[in-house]
Amino acid sequence: MSSLYFDHAATTPLRDEVRAAMEPCLHGNFGNPSSIHRWGREAAAALDGARARVAEALGATPGEIFFVRGGTESDNLAVLGRTRRLVVDGHPPRVVVSSVEHKAVLAAADAALHGSDGVPATLRVGVDGSVDHDALADVLARGPCVVSVMWVNNETGMILPVPEIAARVSGSGSTFHTDAVQAVGKIPVRVDQVPVDLLTVTGHKIYGPRGTGVLFVRTGVEVAPLVHGGGQERGLRPGTEDVAGAVGMAEALQLAVLEQEAERTRLAALRDGLESRLGTLVPGLRVNAGDAPRAPHISSLGIPDVDGGILLGALDLEGVGASGGSACDSGAAKASHVLTALYGQADPLAALRLSLGRATTEADVDRAAQVVARVVERIRSGGVDR
Repeated sequence: MSSLYFDHAATTPLRDEVRAAMEPCLHGNFGNPSSIHRWGREAAAALDGARARVAEALGATPGEIFFVRGGTESDNLAVLGRTRRLVVDGHPPRVVVSSVEHKAVLAAADAALHGSDGVPATLRVGVDGSVDHDALADVLARGPCVVSVMWVNNETGMILPVPEIAARVSGSGSTFHTDAVQAVGKIPVRVDQVPVDLLTVTGHKIYGPRGTGVLFVRTGVEVAPLVHGGGQERGLRPGTEDVAGAVGMAEALQLAVLEQEAERTRLAALRDGLESRLGTLVPGLRVNAGDAPRAPHISSLGIPDVDGGILLGALDLEGVGASGGSACDSGAAKASHVLTALYGQADPLAALRLSLGRATTEADVDRAAQVVARVVERIRSGGVDR
């Protein structure tokens, strides 16, 4: 039987429409957009068009869109670059993150405070998706800082209250960044409706090319570059631009936003059906953050009496592609910091993340549920080597 890919939160295949949009930039229109000749002007026009399309999809202006090389770089540029700018302006380095942030944000926060006496402040996120607003108010009262809270958690699909947090940070003298990598195309994300200062998007989570990303920087917010060289991307991200990648990113983003409502309804129904089937077939199963508001494409499950690594390996042998949590932690033996933050260090359940995509059907969900249940039962009965 055909294999089942349930790891769309890790990466997605390139859409045919995106490939077609990129094709002219890979062959005929191959110029350097910084060159003044015809080839360069054609490339610059394609880059400008891509920037305008991304801005339109996010509710921004073209001048607020910067192309970078993926979500990790965008997170780092936002958190580390903005903190460095605050230091230049005479403020001590201060960063606040949520307890369920992506490792790209957590590592950037640590780097931003390297050499200082401070450590990143952490806002505790509850299993219901709530955030400690009193702690946030206390931090904001101490002076300017960078606050970074993701819009949708990449491991559980939990939607965090970004509009509320952004409103609290707005006007406080601090800066708000959100990693919206798992949010765009799944829930409404508009910077003209939510007062975020910095926002991260990447291409390969929305059927765009890998190695492409965007950082939205609201007009008036200054960010220090992390890379130095030429003046590309108005000096914030120097280096010859990937025009084909930018065009593909723009196409993927516009398609994702256009199809968002219909796909959100469809995926939510499939996810709920999957969780209902597994709840019946797998005794003791827990839906992680199941009572929180969630994006429709991620189902994070806690399964007792199995080893997580063995479970994923056995599913792979059965043709099911899944993960235990963040793909960036692949091969890591330690427990997910996200699930630890939600359920404690002693949580005994193995983590299984099943993430759905454009090609996922109800038949796929039925098969996946049966395979997962069969593999879990085999592991529990000793039929799989531990």
